[in-house]
Amino acid sequence: MPRNGLFIEYEYCTGCHSCEVACKQEHNFSDGMVGIRVDEVVTVGPDKVHIDFIPFTTRFCDLCAVKTEGGEQPACVKHCQAMCMAYGPISELTKAMEAKPRSIILAPR
Repeated sequence: MPRNGLFIEYEYCTGCHSCEVACKQEHNFSDGMVGIRVDEVVTVGPDKVHIDFIPFTTRFCDLCAVKTEGGEQPACVKHCQAMCMAYGPISELTKAMEAKPRSIILAPR
């Protein structure tokens, strides 16, 4: 059985945090607990400031095992406002990543 993960094109992430909210509601996490969090990375250059928003899974992420076993997408992917997240076999996600230089694959256990 192939191992699944998340593919995130962080170039398009707007930092809306809808993935965090969807995860928190799906799992009924208490305050401070999240399965995914959005980090803000600020890069300062000589003439401009650039901000990247990068979603990362935490140790509480189970990729919505109950939902995905039933054929659904994880809550974070389903509710991503920028539609910059995908779920599937890591072998397929790596192929998509080759064409997207500002992307990551996360494979929580």
